[in-house]
Amino acid sequence: MSVKISAADVKKLRETTGAGMMDCKKALVEAEGDFDKAIEILRKKGQKIAAKRADRESTEGVAITKISDDNTYGVAIVLACETDFVAKNDSFKALAQEFVDIAFNHKTKEEFLAADFGGVTVAEKLIEQTGVIGEKIDITAFERIEAPYVGAYTHVGKIAAMVGLTAVVDNAAELTKDLAMQAASMGATSLSYKDFDPAYVASETEARIAAIKKDNEELVRLGKTLKNVPQFVSRLQLTDEALAKAEEEAKEQLKAEGKPEQIWDKILPGKMERFISDNTTLDQEQCLLDQKFIKDEKKTVAEYVSTYGDVEVKNFVRVTLG
Repeated sequence: MSVKISAADVKKLRETTGAGMMDCKKALVEAEGDFDKAIEILRKKGQKIAAKRADRESTEGVAITKISDDNTYGVAIVLACETDFVAKNDSFKALAQEFVDIAFNHKTKEEFLAADFGGVTVAEKLIEQTGVIGEKIDITAFERIEAPYVGAYTHVGKIAAMVGLTAVVDNAAELTKDLAMQAASMGATSLSYKDFDPAYVASETEARIAAIKKDNEELVRLGKTLKNVPQFVSRLQLTDEALAKAEEEAKEQLKAEGKPEQIWDKILPGKMERFISDNTTLDQEQCLLDQKFIKDEKKTVAEYVSTYGDVEVKNFVRVTLG
């Protein structure tokens, strides 16, 4: 004899799992009205779909942050899916909020995935929701930072950044928002050139110079202005000896141009500034403090931070889709 499934039972299962009404009704029928068994049926469905879609790319989704009330720590996660259609769905955004609320209480991604989510782990909930949504969903990023003051910025739910300061200063919220916006938009991967591995810098130098020389070959063919070939790509390489040599070369150039020696002091600072700019392209691309500040390109980010007094950037993180 078939068990009668009420609309209230279907509604309850739907609210518990997020599955569609027809899927909930079918699961309850198969489970002969047993609520827990119906949940298990839906989870197994999710496991099957997850296995089938394991090799799919989940490059859409939601980037989201949560900062503590006292601004001393925060988390950022990316709940990823396969399509923009799903990412824009209000229920998917609500699920991302539920996940970040749980992530907020954990220090590692492993702890977070093992955490409880309504009687199952977060990892199990992801599989369950894969079955509900019908496409692969995953936590592709988890970051947490702690500092005397932490602030964040999220760009249209696609990129999120958090920045920690070494001290609490006046207008710290404005400073951290500006810095997080800088990190989100300019894609910094390191705080400072001082964090670079010398071997990485050496490799980048060789690759970048080779690329510019190759471009110049084409520019010669086209009769166009050649690109400057730098000697270096990071301040890490600009030792006192390297700077002294560059200054001597600049003086030789001024002498060859017939510039009076008494005006060299007015010209040399600009030439050295240009030399440093031309030879720190890696820093400008990848180091937050060494980038031009997007709201005032006359300053570096480090110079902008200094306007707030005795405070430095302790750390930052950036998460993004894809």
